[in-house]
Amino acid sequence: MKFKRPRRAGRGFAVVEITPLVDVIFLLLIFFVVSTTFVRTAAIEVDLPDASAVAGRVPDGIEVRVTASGAYAVNGDPVPGADRSGLLAALRQARRDAGGTPLVVVAADADARHETVVQVLDAARELGLTDVTLLTEAPSSAPDEADHD
Repeated sequence: MKFKRPRRAGRGFAVVEITPLVDVIFLLLIFFVVSTTFVRTAAIEVDLPDASAVAGRVPDGIEVRVTASGAYAVNGDPVPGADRSGLLAALRQARRDAGGTPLVVVAADADARHETVVQVLDAARELGLTDVTLLTEAPSSAPDEADHD
């Protein structure tokens, strides 16, 4: 006794090809990743100091103040003009007065353009003054530990 039905020649299994489907999904994924804009959610807040908050001269060093208007002062003496040549001349003279390779302290106003601060750093590097620091104001008071309980 034979219980199996004979197969007909024209009838077979239906096969679904998923390779083109995977290709299309992969292309869509790449499209959405490339066209997505990334939003910056985390930001660091920086409180920049005022140049007027700096008190006194830097001992055995060169102090360069940058005002909000872009004017320079080297060791308290205003630099004539706001150009690179005047700044280089003033830094060269201050280096001769200090002797050796003194510390250069840059005190920039919070509203000063970054370009003016970078010009000071470039001028100091050009003259071989590699010991450069940026001045910030000290915190007004330490946080009270009792507030954290």
